[in-house]
Amino acid sequence: MAMNRRDILAGAGALSAAALLPRFAGPARALPPPAVPETGRTVSLDLVAGERMVALPCFNGGSLPMWTFSDGAWPPIVRLKLGDRLDVRFENRLPRAGEHTSVHWHGLRIPNAEDGVPYLTQEPVWPGEHFRYSFVPPDTGSFFFHPHCNTVEQLGRGLAGILIVEGDESEPYDADVPLIMRDWRVDGSALEPSSTFIDFFTAEGAGKAGTFGTLRSTNGAVNPEIILPAAGDCRLRLFNVDTTRFMQVGVMGADAMVVAIDGVAVPPFALRAWDLGPAMRLDVIVRAPGDGEMAEVVDYFAPEPVPLARLVGSGAPRRQSAFDPAPLRAGRMAEPDLANAERLPFEFTATATAEALAEAEASGAFLGSLCTSGATFWAINKAVWPAEEGVIPEPLAVLERGRTYIFEMQNRTQHRHPIHIHGHTFKVLSSNRRDLPVHWADTVLLGPRERIEAAFVADNPGDWMFHCHIIEHQESGMMGTVRVT
Repeated sequence: MAMNRRDILAGAGALSAAALLPRFAGPARALPPPAVPETGRTVSLDLVAGERMVALPCFNGGSLPMWTFSDGAWPPIVRLKLGDRLDVRFENRLPRAGEHTSVHWHGLRIPNAEDGVPYLTQEPVWPGEHFRYSFVPPDTGSFFFHPHCNTVEQLGRGLAGILIVEGDESEPYDADVPLIMRDWRVDGSALEPSSTFIDFFTAEGAGKAGTFGTLRSTNGAVNPEIILPAAGDCRLRLFNVDTTRFMQVGVMGADAMVVAIDGVAVPPFALRAWDLGPAMRLDVIVRAPGDGEMAEVVDYFAPEPVPLARLVGSGAPRRQSAFDPAPLRAGRMAEPDLANAERLPFEFTATATAEALAEAEASGAFLGSLCTSGATFWAINKAVWPAEEGVIPEPLAVLERGRTYIFEMQNRTQHRHPIHIHGHTFKVLSSNRRDLPVHWADTVLLGPRERIEAAFVADNPGDWMFHCHIIEHQESGMMGTVRVT
């Protein structure tokens, strides 16, 4: 008999306190060896940033002036095989004078010159100009791409895409479906033809938990129906591409196991509820419902679970065996040498000092006004990213290439901060407040008063951004760089 949402909620009343449930359990399952590149193709991609009137399903029949990378479906989804080269011709056709932009490849350990940060790794791409990116992703996994100046508006208007690098499956799954979750800042939840975007940055939001959207969506729709092969082991790639919102994701009405965090394999563990902050990704294997039956992907971070997507089984059952999904192949990052690691403290605070800003101004490296905001609310190690047109601060740390470092990240605030490092991937070792599995991640969620230790080998030379991925926090001080020499 098919299950409806009321049945699912009635059978999961205890899950309203999902944070109290174990997040993972059972002995760790060994991962198969890392994938080996098998192709050498060059995949060409044209991205043209521009304003387009788009009628996403969640817009209720209306259209909004989104900023997108292409004329096709939103967002563009690019799939590569491990070993492929991605050759991108990027053009800026944004309609506003002076609205420069770029493409940052979030989570990819690519050469510094390809990282897509204006003034730091490349010159800004001004309206009417173009730029070429070309790189071979070294890792399999689930990634995305977005701009890195005026990100709160450019990403807020939709300027983002998905990048999937295939080759990590040890056995084939029965489906592979991205679920791209984000809010929209529009004037009302039921859109009319005259609806518009509203302010993406507010001082009240930037100084607290961020400015939330008014309309939630998954794959551009409100609680869409996702058709899966009945009783199949299906891979759901969950992307939080919002500028602000945290989610506590889970699956109701079906068995589900986590197999990757930020695109990197973990020994499979049962999904109860997982904290998914902005820019974080989670790969989940779900045993799909039977033909005509339904399960739900939900957000438990609410008084009642918020439905994000309906999973509907279709066709003859694919599998009869007990649910025990095959693990993904291990990641390809260098293993940290913990015995000889250097420890570096990083404090994330709501206090910025005038002395730190004065030191930044003395460095002499300038950046443009689109890469800053008009206010400073946050700091890293008492250093702030300039709050007005000014200079690029000196690095928060200078790292020796090839050496292992343990970042001791301490959140001294009452708000959550998803901390992202460019060009590298952390091995998350421990938290003083949560029972986390050891795992790899490029975006690490720091809860209030939480202290997390994360290690990595500094093996990618260059100046790399290190920042909070609540975009208003990033643009109001909680951003800096680390230098690998």
